[in-house]
Amino acid sequence: LFAIGDNGQGALGQNNRTAYSSPVQIPGTIWSPTKGELMDTGADMSLLTRTDGTLWGLGIDYDGNLGQNKRGGAAYCSSPVQIPGTTWTTSIGGNLHSLAVKTDGTLWAWGRGDYGQLGQNAITPRSSPVQIPGTTWDYVNGDAQHAFGKKTDGTLWAWGNNEDGSFGNNETAVGRSSPVQVPGTWSGMKGLSCNGTNTAAIKSDGTLWVWGRNEHGQLGMNNETRYSSPVQVPGTTWKEVRNISSRGVIAIKTDGTLWTWGSNYYGNLGLNQSSPTHYSSPVQVGSGTDWDKIGASRGVGAAIKTDSTLWVWGNNGEGQLGQNNTTKYSSPVQIPGEWNAYSSSYQGFAATVYAIKKV
Repeated sequence: LFAIGDNGQGALGQNNRTAYSSPVQIPGTIWSPTKGELMDTGADMSLLTRTDGTLWGLGIDYDGNLGQNKRGGAAYCSSPVQIPGTTWTTSIGGNLHSLAVKTDGTLWAWGRGDYGQLGQNAITPRSSPVQIPGTTWDYVNGDAQHAFGKKTDGTLWAWGNNEDGSFGNNETAVGRSSPVQVPGTWSGMKGLSCNGTNTAAIKSDGTLWVWGRNEHGQLGMNNETRYSSPVQVPGTTWKEVRNISSRGVIAIKTDGTLWTWGSNYYGNLGLNQSSPTHYSSPVQVGSGTDWDKIGASRGVGAAIKTDSTLWVWGNNGEGQLGQNNTTKYSSPVQIPGEWNAYSSSYQGFAATVYAIKKV
């Protein structure tokens, strides 16, 4: 496991708080993507899994978001610390809160809870994992103020802050501190990405659905209208989707083509344009048909090709593009080596990047 970029809170796992503009290895050789991917992580902190089912945290520990049963002020963990347990499968770090699923289908939350994002029917912070009711959870994702969980029966649930229709249940400005169901059947869901105010998810039939805020066209509906219920982006061959901040989206199709839309601030759409132009419909990045996996962060796009090469573009103020500089790139540039997975944490537009190298 390698890390690059901002390290102000020790999230690079180097036992220091020095930024790096080229990849540096986090100690250990059994780091593993969860559910086939290294999950998106939160602001100034990250949750990472190993092949033995253990779960580890890095970065800032405020309000107990690293699950160490500690509260009071900010602590910095610049080397990985273990969250108790050995049966973790899927995890996500929000903004100072964390969620994770175990192999028995139980869902757990800890850290900050001021918007009800811990799903405890309360807004109390927790510094150790507490269970969200139910034993059939198989997926979790979330952002700073809200979260989504999917059950094995294909139902999708949301909790936390619902400003701008973030839940997709035709409500706005109604927060929930316990899970409420998102309409529709989501069995075989290929992935979900949410970032603050908008959400995108791909169903098993390859259709892409979006909802939430849309002032930069980030929902891909050829307009800037907010939607509080899921609406379909044209096409039926979508494979994977990620949010590039709360204003842009990156996705790939089953034919290996790469697409972006929304705000192009910092050149994060990869279209060789450094201007802040935005697009309200998907635009293809280049003409390649060999894109396989994608990742994103605040102002950064990333994609892995079928030959395992990793390509990045966008903001590079902390060296998070791994080019040994801090130059912004509006077209994909390669990080040397062969890679299996990519993820990141962020604070503002400063990003900490994680990638698992192919061995």
